[in-house]
Order: sequence, then C-alpha cells, then structure tokens
Amino acid sequence: MVATGVSTTVELPLVEDTEDFGRRLGEVLHGGDLLLLAGPLGAGKTAFVRGLADGLGVLGRVSSPTFVIARVHEAGERGVALVHVDAYRLGGELAELDDLDLDTDLLDAVVAVEWGEGLAERLSEDHLLIRLERQEDDVRVAHLEPHGSWVGRELPVRGPGRG
Repeated sequence: MVATGVSTTVELPLVEDTEDFGRRLGEVLHGGDLLLLAGPLGAGKTAFVRGLADGLGVLGRVSSPTFVIARVHEAGERGVALVHVDAYRLGGELAELDDLDLDTDLLDAVVAVEWGEGLAERLSEDHLLIRLERQEDDVRVAHLEPHGSWVGRELPVRGPGRG
C-alpha cells in the first residue's frame, strides 16, 4: 500500500518494524524534507529515526538528542544529511527553536523533530506529522498526517511482512 496525501495509519508490532518503516521512508526522502514526530515516551520516535538514518545512509550512530537538543548526521553515499532534534526541553519556546537555525538545514538536509508538534510546524508548511503511539500490547501505531507539498506525495507505508 502507498499513501498519497491522506492521513494513514500503519501498525508496527515490533521495534524492528518501527525501524524498518523509518528505513523505507528514509530511502525516498530528500534534502528539505521536514518530519515532526509526536508521541509519549517509549512510543518509538528514536527507533523510527534510527531506521530513517539507515534509509538515508547517513554517517554516525543515532541516539536520542535529548541532552544536546540536536544532532547532525553527515551525509553518506546518497548525499543527504539528517538533523535529528529533540524539542522536548525547548518547552514550546519559539526563540530557542530559532536559535537552532534549522531553516538553514531545511535547504539540504532531512530534519526530524521529536516532540515537534505544536512548535516546529512554523519551520515549514510542508511537513509530515508522524504520531506514534504504543498500545498496551507493545504494538506501536504510526499515524501519518501530510501537510503542504506532502499532500499527494507517495509514501511507503506497507505494514510488516507485506509486499
């Protein structure tokens, strides 16, 4: 199944499925793409970004940028860098978000902002909001909501174990 601009839900039974979903998405992204990741602690945001980084082929190990707020992963063979931001500690402060100078990164890198909903949308009207939730049985569910130029864009959203 391929999503084309409507809200879509993907079930991700295992952490590996969350990483695989990120990997498949990373394979089709390009510089200038903005992803906003929402969801509570343990929902799979960083696992998703690990897969995303693998799909982009960026250099360096991916871990949560909670304490440094933003990590830049240099471009690999595909030539697309990844900026991984954790906006949780920004506390909704737009000035602190501006201090990260993400507008510049949006020109040629993929920017993934954890805890970005309600704050990072102002970086670009063209963004993909991914809400992750973890159900009681540990199955994760991703809800994709495209905005701006993401509407109508094909996204690889097949579930685990399916074509």
